[in-house]
This record gives sequence, C-alpha cells and structure tokens, in this order.
Amino acid sequence: MIISSTFPDITRSDVGTVLVSEWKVGSPERQRALVEAFLAAWEEAPWPQGLLSGNLFLSTDGEIVLNYAQWTGDEAYRQFAQAHLRPHVEQIDRAVPGIERSGPVNYRLYRSGVRRDAPVPGCVVIVSVEFDGPDEWRQRQWVDTVFEALEAETEPHPGGISGHFHLSVDGARVLNYAEWTSEEAHREAIERSGQGSVGSGPKWRQVRSFPGIKSSGYKRYRLKHSLTSESATE
Repeated sequence: MIISSTFPDITRSDVGTVLVSEWKVGSPERQRALVEAFLAAWEEAPWPQGLLSGNLFLSTDGEIVLNYAQWTGDEAYRQFAQAHLRPHVEQIDRAVPGIERSGPVNYRLYRSGVRRDAPVPGCVVIVSVEFDGPDEWRQRQWVDTVFEALEAETEPHPGGISGHFHLSVDGARVLNYAEWTSEEAHREAIERSGQGSVGSGPKWRQVRSFPGIKSSGYKRYRLKHSLTSESATE
C-alpha cells in the first residue's frame, strides 16, 4: 500500500463506482486517531482487488473523516465487503469507539468542470444534495442547472478550481466534489454572493429553489492521505 498526499484523479476512466463514507468523531484528536486506526487495519490486510484509491479527508471543523474510494465496479466492492469489511470495522472501533457512520453511498461521476490553469487544491468542499425521492432525470437536471449558473457568472471567484458532480445510484442524491485554492477562498465566495452560493448571478436562485430538494449543505475538507496499491506504481 502506498500512502501519499497526492489528490485523486476524479475523472480517471477506469473508475466504475465511487463509495463515499462519512465518519463523525467530534474532535481533531479523534480524527487523527481514526486515520491512524484506519491505516493500521489496512496495512495488515492485502490490498482489495478492484480498489483503485482510497482518500481520507478531514473536515476543517474537526468533526468528520470522509473516505472517497474509487473502485473498478460494484462487484469488486461487494466481494470485499462480504469477505473483509467487518474485521476492518471491528479493529477500527476497538481503537476509536463511538464513531457515527454515514454511508457508504454509491455514486457515479456525471459531469465535471475544471479551469485551465488548475493549481493544486488547498481545500475540497463536499456539497451534498438530497431529493425527496429517486429520479435520475431530476439529478441530472439539477446539475445542469448549476452549470448554467456557473457559465452565467461574469466574475467567478478566482479561488474556484473545479467541480465534479456525482449522482447516487439510488437516484436521490447529488454530491459535488469541489476543489478550491483554500478554505478562506470558498468562505469569501459564499459571503460575497450574499445568497449562500458561490456565485451572485440570478440563475443561482433556480439552483436553490429547484423542485424536490429535501436537504442540502456543504462541508470543507483537507486531504490527509491518499492510499493506492503498490502495483499502481509499477
């Protein structure tokens, strides 16, 4: 297993499914303890067949560890989960009791936008939207509405680097993996817009008032570790 600080290639063509898990631990100390326990559990086991990368992010508020895992497909993850997942979870729970788990949620990448001079991100913002029921057309339509709003911006904030929009397989959620130059840049963009979005144009009202949205929100993260197989570097 190779441990690095290299950001994942979100658009790599061999990814068949993305599994996103959130683990609420409540403090920076427990974030660090969870990451250490996670690494220890994975170092003691063979690398799962079909896992392309696992990426551990720490929320900047000290509350959550997020795992963004790229797999070749659903069957590869299913085989791993059936045969090996429980021992990993039990070992981590012994080291860090009381983890509040959410996920994993199964996503597919739908649409990406990346600026030409993209620098290395200083912050990743995970934007989550949940609808009141499954509807793949509605998922896609909401994402397309966001792109229309972005394209209509006359002065986009210079801190924005990319947006990678994922649709959940269950048809009820959208996740945007958004890269920014810094946490401060994203906060400034939100404050500058005056309407809770990263832009100030009128089309953002359509994004916020889109029919069927049950809940939405965002959280800022920093990459802690990226995990890949040793064979990936050969």
